[in-house]
Amino acid sequence: MKRYVSLLLVVAMILSLSGCGKTNTKKNNKKSGDKIQIGFTMDTFVMERWERDRDIFLSKANELGADVNIQSANGDIEEQKKQIKYFIDQGVDVIVIVPIDCQGLTEEVKAAKDAGIKVISYDRMIQNVSYDLYISFDNTMVGTLMGESLEKAEPKSKNVIMVSGPTTDSNVIMVDDGFRTAINDKGYKIVDITYIENWKQNLAYDYINSHFDKVKGANIIMCGNDALAGQVITALLERGMADDYIVLGQDSDLDACQRIVEGTQYMTVYKPIDELAAVGAESAVKLAKGETLEYTSTLNNGSDNINYIGINPYMVTKENMDSVIIESGFHLKDEVYLNVKDEKKDN
Repeated sequence: MKRYVSLLLVVAMILSLSGCGKTNTKKNNKKSGDKIQIGFTMDTFVMERWERDRDIFLSKANELGADVNIQSANGDIEEQKKQIKYFIDQGVDVIVIVPIDCQGLTEEVKAAKDAGIKVISYDRMIQNVSYDLYISFDNTMVGTLMGESLEKAEPKSKNVIMVSGPTTDSNVIMVDDGFRTAINDKGYKIVDITYIENWKQNLAYDYINSHFDKVKGANIIMCGNDALAGQVITALLERGMADDYIVLGQDSDLDACQRIVEGTQYMTVYKPIDELAAVGAESAVKLAKGETLEYTSTLNNGSDNINYIGINPYMVTKENMDSVIIESGFHLKDEVYLNVKDEKKDN
């Protein structure tokens, strides 16, 4: 009897150990009729552009038969980590991440991969860990277009202030590099650069006011996005000096397009968000199904060469606002020209 009990204990221990060895492996028992489950954790919904990404991604994924759980971390990296863990615990097929801190999600992404979940780094490139796909715009080209736009801007001087996004966003480095390369050897001088923590718009406004001794020595202000550009312009307008500066931005937010046709912002970069979000959703579904993706190239993120799909951006100024923004349907003409006199709307 004792030998029989001992045998049972041994068998129980083996089964227990076998079970522990499988805790981090995603069960591959999805039936053909089961819906694909996608978890999408985003930085924030505060900015116009992220609302657009969310809506297009959700619509396209649903069209393809997938369910999407979209959550906003509200700029809190710890909250984003909790969201990724939640998606892992829920056993989703794919996790899509707009990283708040591109350096800060190594363990969470690794845990998802260990659980057999596909991972997409969306718009911003997560660093130092392997995953399935990075999809974004050509961010170096974004900066290049910002620099190249100055060829026709005719600034009073070539002194530049850079109001960039946070260094925790890998795109910021690529955009800044593209901008610097575009203006290199053309007589421009960067007199100051600031990195706005967590894209907090009010900090751009505060920078202009607290560093105006440097700002007044420049005539060009390159901004990390249109939201920052809006705060920079607000600070300049309060001083009655908006007309003295050439302000550059990116994202083609509606209010930025309005500022461009009104004359307070010189340019923006149109990034076809609808295309990015739709391709992102299609890619997530294909990964979940085990299908092959067509990649633009691979990019090294510090530890691995990541499959990369890149979407082309476009320069937008007052001259091509209609042909790029209006004709693409990105914004309606009446909305863009809302604050412009009727005779200008018809030109």
